[in-house]
Amino acid sequence: MSTTISPLAPKTYPDLPAIPGARFATAAAGIRYAGRTDVLLAVFDPGTVVAGAFTRSRCPSAPVDWCRANLPHGTARALVVNSGNANAFTGRKGRESTALTAKLAAGVVGCAEEEVFLASTGVIGEPLDATKFGNVLADCAHAATETAWIDAARAIMTTDTFPKVATRTATIGGVAVTINGFAKGAGMIAPDMATMLAFVVTDAPLSASALQGLLSRGVQGSFNAVTVDSDTSTSDTLLAFATGAAAKRGAPLIETAGDRRLSGFRAALNKLLVDLAQQVARDGEGARKFITVKVEGAVSAASAKRVALSIANSPLVKTAAAGEDANWGRVVMAVGKAGEPADRDRLSISFGGIRVAHEGERDPTYDEEAVSAYMRNDEIVIGVDLGLGRGAATVWTCDLTKEYVIINGDYRS
Repeated sequence: MSTTISPLAPKTYPDLPAIPGARFATAAAGIRYAGRTDVLLAVFDPGTVVAGAFTRSRCPSAPVDWCRANLPHGTARALVVNSGNANAFTGRKGRESTALTAKLAAGVVGCAEEEVFLASTGVIGEPLDATKFGNVLADCAHAATETAWIDAARAIMTTDTFPKVATRTATIGGVAVTINGFAKGAGMIAPDMATMLAFVVTDAPLSASALQGLLSRGVQGSFNAVTVDSDTSTSDTLLAFATGAAAKRGAPLIETAGDRRLSGFRAALNKLLVDLAQQVARDGEGARKFITVKVEGAVSAASAKRVALSIANSPLVKTAAAGEDANWGRVVMAVGKAGEPADRDRLSISFGGIRVAHEGERDPTYDEEAVSAYMRNDEIVIGVDLGLGRGAATVWTCDLTKEYVIINGDYRS
């Protein structure tokens, strides 16, 4: 966790309201860091349902395996998250560590081990001493409150420079419901489902299948549309919990994700997921520029997204942004290497709405001074029109600076 906050960090944090049926507490267990919290315990009331999305890495962490095994049961009573150690590539010891952590949490919460969900983030390949949880989980269960959202977000940080939180409201059947979320992530971010760790909690009365459907769809335009460095973590975990407490105020139970009564809730959830995903990009390790890549005119939305990711993941594009250089030739390169349909002589490129290239050559109205002035902004929009169809996609990323190399060169030191 850095002591220097990203210049792209939000200036203020939203006030996350309490969500009945969900309580949080944090503790310092000494997993890796000294003098800071590194364990989070969330406790959920009986009846809470859960949905999740996980990394598609072929080398997943032990907690990811644990959550995948428990998710089909559909209910959750506890969540344990630690920072400093990913418990990934730890073999039998990793599996034993997750089993012991779940046993300890189930004991202090009073639930079945299959109702405990786990997530870990930090160094890969080092065994996690789960006995350290035994010293703090009981106290956490006793101290858990409905208002410790920022504390929860801080406890799961690694190289993050600020806690990432968001909240939205919606109505279901005329009854107001709340959605809160928090996330962590700054490096090893090119999610194939979610960011490194993200958690969403709502009091909406939803079935597990309805929540899963909403979440699976929502990650596509949010966490799966953000990249920092093109590397997908072994630990990517996004979990959503619905306590159903709004039913006591008259909100109807929704059984399917396609229910029309969920239109407002779906929109609010999607906006919250985008908010969190963008905060991850804003906290990219060493980042000084927040970059939005918009691609249109592709043969399909999927093709547009692949082109956008090719641009957003290009070290040459990202370093040009860091140097405030409007080097649109690097965007041409990234489009051409994406492996998607493209026609050089139909391609248009813009920076912040200023067209720099058109129909296979530099735009005749190109103004180097105006574009260079634009590149000095903290937020940059790169626009690409392939001129082939109606497919469009948006991806968010950040620049690549010397600080990124320093942070990752010293990560295990």
